[in-house]
Amino acid sequence: MSTATALAARNALHLDAPKPDLAAVKSRQQAAWSSGDYAVVGSTLQIVGEHLCEALDLRSGQTVLDVAAGNGNVTLAAARRWCEVTSTDYVPALLDRGRARAAADGFNVVFKEADAEALPFADNSFDAVVSTFGVMFTPDQERAAAEMIRVCKPGGKIGLASWTPEGMIGQLFKTIGRHVPPPGIKSPALWGARAHITDMFGDHASSIRSETRYFNFRYRSAQHMLDVFKTYYGPVLKTFAALPPQGQEALTNDFLELFRRCNRSTDGTMVAPSEYLEVVIEKR
Repeated sequence: MSTATALAARNALHLDAPKPDLAAVKSRQQAAWSSGDYAVVGSTLQIVGEHLCEALDLRSGQTVLDVAAGNGNVTLAAARRWCEVTSTDYVPALLDRGRARAAADGFNVVFKEADAEALPFADNSFDAVVSTFGVMFTPDQERAAAEMIRVCKPGGKIGLASWTPEGMIGQLFKTIGRHVPPPGIKSPALWGARAHITDMFGDHASSIRSETRYFNFRYRSAQHMLDVFKTYYGPVLKTFAALPPQGQEALTNDFLELFRRCNRSTDGTMVAPSEYLEVVIEKR
């Protein structure tokens, strides 16, 4: 059974379950991403934004919208290519980090607080609409996809980088789900499944190109990676906070087992590839 088929079958089992309160889920997610300091982890992912901008073949002067931008990895990559960039997120502190990075590099970028499910822009406003490991966490996935389609110009491009279910970060979120029950929404990792991308964007696309890529998480050790994630990465920080001491110990052991299993380094450091799906959609 393919990954997409397995995910669809699993989701089908919950068709009769009560629908979650998406507004409440979003509020909890916003609190999670506002905790810690995601920029400490996010800044290590800069190369993903560079690869995505190259896959999009961005040109100088094009208008680019970064959705759920975090601390601005694709924002800065597009600005380096002399694009006119608008960077959005629903966590003001992350926009502040992106703003500081852009100022340090001398880029003129527009930063705006915005919900990925209700983008405050007119139809057909941008030549390119992008997101790396951001929009995938929206509670209402179809609405977020529709918003990206809506604000992208006909003939424009939508660029995505999303963790896959099989990759290390996809497994990290599955580990979290075993310790703290998920809120009943669709898995963010669906954005890393080609079939789901086609379902959400296919009716409005003249083409969809995708490539499996890997980002190497590099830390001093598996313990160092865990220490960074539990201090700065909101979802992990909040999960530990929700558990009693015995539960925290069990979660620690599961995370360390995952990180050590994924580690390909043989010199005592941590080099762990995590699979993600890079997608370029051309809007009709």
